[in-house]
Amino acid sequence: MIDPIIHSSAAITLIGGGEANTVDLKEALSIAPICVAADGGVVLALEAGIMPEAVLGDFDSAPSAVLGQIPPARLHRIDEQDTTDFEKALARIDAPVILGAGFLGGRVDHQLAALHGLLAFADRPCVLLGRDEVILLAPPKIALPTRAGDVVSLFPLADAAGQSAGLKWPIDGLNFALGEKIGTSNAATGPMSLQMEQPGLALILPRRLMPDVVAALCQPDAARWPARGR
Repeated sequence: MIDPIIHSSAAITLIGGGEANTVDLKEALSIAPICVAADGGVVLALEAGIMPEAVLGDFDSAPSAVLGQIPPARLHRIDEQDTTDFEKALARIDAPVILGAGFLGGRVDHQLAALHGLLAFADRPCVLLGRDEVILLAPPKIALPTRAGDVVSLFPLADAAGQSAGLKWPIDGLNFALGEKIGTSNAATGPMSLQMEQPGLALILPRRLMPDVVAALCQPDAARWPARGR
């Protein structure tokens, strides 16, 4: 088990080197006020005038001139190539929820790797910010103030089953599995809730729900998945 480097009782914004801009970062920080950068994400942080609390990664995509602007005590170089910088950061952040910007968009393989990270670190609640949507691993239970007609997509990263309320097509009795059953393009009929039996389902929601998702995951009684064997 890897010991965390960053401990916080508040939500943390994690910035990556993918598609994100200063507007995305500042919106994320308005909800999750502590900034941590994953390797090349430090570039965007400094462009936005934000000094990150920590920079985590193998530093293969962060220019040395940029790293030179960061106090040495905030630089945490992790020299291994078995995990992505996103996973390196997830493993070392202990917070109620992590809000990730700069991990979606751009190269498809990078996005798939980020989804892998959500499942690999199911015990570290993380919400990924996209251009129009947010993506998270569905927690054991969650209730959200969706509106009728909101697109709610459910995509299995591993076999998963659960129950729903407030969806046009309920998921009760369904077994989600890649190549067999997916749940994209479902729709809310009003406020919705999910209760999952195991980690494995990616939940994709409209971006405007980002504050509500983060708030739900930060509740003192919010259920979390146990750590997976790593």
